[in-house]
Amino acid sequence: MKYTTPYVAPTLVVDAVIFQLVEGKLSVLLMQRPNEPFKGAWALPGGYNPQGETTSVALERIVEQKTGISIIKDLSYIEQLYTFDTVARDPRGHAVSVTYMGCGRDLIASSEAAADFYPVDNLPELAYDHAAIIDYAHQRLIAKLSYTNAVYAFLPPRFSLAELQSAYEAVFGYELDKRNFRKKFLSLGLTTETEEMRREGAHRPARLHKFNSQTLEVLSRSFD
Repeated sequence: MKYTTPYVAPTLVVDAVIFQLVEGKLSVLLMQRPNEPFKGAWALPGGYNPQGETTSVALERIVEQKTGISIIKDLSYIEQLYTFDTVARDPRGHAVSVTYMGCGRDLIASSEAAADFYPVDNLPELAYDHAAIIDYAHQRLIAKLSYTNAVYAFLPPRFSLAELQSAYEAVFGYELDKRNFRKKFLSLGLTTETEEMRREGAHRPARLHKFNSQTLEVLSRSFD
């Protein structure tokens, strides 16, 4: 094929959509941009993918350098989400973003980083097309919780059924009927009841459960 103009390769970047629950709300990790374009706006942690690094290796390095959070050590679950390649997504030129989605708990950005977690339903002004990327990731996460055990990534090793339901509600964005939720979930056989108990507020102590597996598994049938 003959090009009528010189070939210019697009810039390759990697971005991370990292979710956790903060005070019962699904929240995403953002960084405030120190430079143009979009100086002062918030954005997903990410950066250029140099020659010689895979996208996953570049992401691990960039996120840890910029936020202090380790993709490998701190996240319970991560997957490659999508490749966003809209031509005009970056005002500096054509940039292709290989974006990953991860989930964890008790994640804290380095005190030296201009980074923090924001509720997905109350985001600040965002750079680039990151608002659309976060929405896409949220919808993927909702689907993921419907047919896998991915909710384990948000919960401690021992948890009550009330905590489990709250995690689903935070991701789904609406309340679930307590009796129907417990009946549906327990029928999947994903968890085991332990001998441990925990008091939650003024209520009587609740029995704690644990997941049978701390790795991603596809359910035999949809949770919904």
